[in-house]
Amino acid sequence: MNIWVDADACPGVIKDMLFRVADRTGIVVTLVANRSLRTPPSRYIKSIVVPAGFDVADNEIVRLTDAGDLVITADIPLAAAVVEKGGSALNPRGEMYTRENIGQHLGMRNFMEELRSSGVETGGPAAFSAADGRAFARVLDRLVAQRKPPAATAQ
Repeated sequence: MNIWVDADACPGVIKDMLFRVADRTGIVVTLVANRSLRTPPSRYIKSIVVPAGFDVADNEIVRLTDAGDLVITADIPLAAAVVEKGGSALNPRGEMYTRENIGQHLGMRNFMEELRSSGVETGGPAAFSAADGRAFARVLDRLVAQRKPPAATAQ
């Protein structure tokens, strides 16, 4: 398993958790963004800078993701593409996007976008909270514990 992070909008506290997981477990965490990001020195933490533009980072994440990888994103269309490819997607608030629920999330996202485009004030998401961070940490810990260890090489 590799972990890919839609890093432009990912809260710093989530990135910090992911950095600790990378060093503790040896899972490679790669931040993908359209600007350079500071990362701690670690052989397990990488970053990729993509050109600015609509969905450029999202498209790169989908291209690089393999089945069994985990993507951290709040972007529902990106999560849908990852799930379709056989990966897992986790929202920074600790909610998993799955084959069973991604259609509902896409429908709600599209409905809210339609309301906004017609001039209805819908407000935005609630501010990221400590409870959100704890929920994310619980799900991340469970996913890391469930991962399959790398195949042993023949001697």
